[in-house]
Amino acid sequence: MKIAEDLVRDKNRDMVTTPATTTIAEAVALMKRENVGCLLVTENDDIVGIWTERDLAQDVASDGFAIESVTIGSYMSQPLIACEWSDSVYSLVDKFLGLRVRHLLVQKSGAYIGLISAGDVMRASIHEKDRELSEANASMSWDYYEEWKRG
Repeated sequence: MKIAEDLVRDKNRDMVTTPATTTIAEAVALMKRENVGCLLVTENDDIVGIWTERDLAQDVASDGFAIESVTIGSYMSQPLIACEWSDSVYSLVDKFLGLRVRHLLVQKSGAYIGLISAGDVMRASIHEKDRELSEANASMSWDYYEEWKRG
């Protein structure tokens, strides 16, 4: 069964980060350019927050929100939520559902090695179920039951 580290490797994509001083307008442009649904926010090269499409939808309704001047650091979500590199796909499904989040940082030896989305985990979960079903079908064919008649 795949684990979080496998999903990061399969994704084959660097984490997209931006400094906390980036304006929301610049952040939206970066998300569009990189074709991502979230940005990791940094201060002094450390990841300190996350900002997502969902955050944008909520932020625009805030009083005093000016997309050209407010910074992502003022609107990022904290604290960061991470999983361990060794978490199984099924464990990850539980985390996404239980925590009601769409993105998880993957942590190994105290460092972040990647970011996975609920979609990444859903895809891996479906592949795992398909593999399990194929294995079950291979071991339980009609020939298996026909042998009982002859036995």
